[in-house]
Amino acid sequence: MKIGMVIPAYNEEQHIENVVKGVKNVSLIDTVYVVDDGSTDKTVELAEKAGAVVIKHEKNLGVGAGIRDGFIKAKADGMEVIAVMGGDDQDPPEQIPRVVEPIISGGYDLIQGSRWLKGGGVENIPLFRRITTKAYGIFIRLFTGFPFTDGTNGFRAVRVSLLDKINLNQEWLNHYELEPYLLCWAVKIDKSRVKEVPVTKRYFKEKGYTKMVPLRDWWRISKPVIYLRFGIKK
Repeated sequence: MKIGMVIPAYNEEQHIENVVKGVKNVSLIDTVYVVDDGSTDKTVELAEKAGAVVIKHEKNLGVGAGIRDGFIKAKADGMEVIAVMGGDDQDPPEQIPRVVEPIISGGYDLIQGSRWLKGGGVENIPLFRRITTKAYGIFIRLFTGFPFTDGTNGFRAVRVSLLDKINLNQEWLNHYELEPYLLCWAVKIDKSRVKEVPVTKRYFKEKGYTKMVPLRDWWRISKPVIYLRFGIKK
């Protein structure tokens, strides 16, 4: 199976070169796609230098738009499975097989990485981040009925044929909404083909723990779950 890696990135010159090189060292990955979301630093230059296919946004559109455009390009290139990870080096490339192999050999359509499953882990996570990520796991579990433990972890993989069944091309999904929307629809379509696997998430105090803005972005990750649960959006 042809497998692509989509990496949304915004001003990640500090890490993007090492991230791309690390992914390219994983033999399962055929092509690395970096979606530059309007960066004002050297993200594009360094990603191309490391060997990634770079998709450029002229202005910042949001991480959801970045992931979606990565999906579109990877699908056009014939990828059958697409993995996603951040450009901030929080996800260890050597753990890519954990999210990809269950799709290849286990018949799953979506594999969600979880830092909270046994065998996963966190490095240097602040207490507030620990509490909020665990709380969101409870929230999405209650609304979807699927035993998610980590709904905000961007380290995952998806079978391209599943994406054909989900309408991601909606402007309201441009920011943090797209990822929980994808998780919810995968469960709605066939929860037996969705699985969590343990992964590690590492944090870097010097560059901040997250780009999310409290309240505004908490609502963004919550509304797809609520909208789908009560039929407000499809």
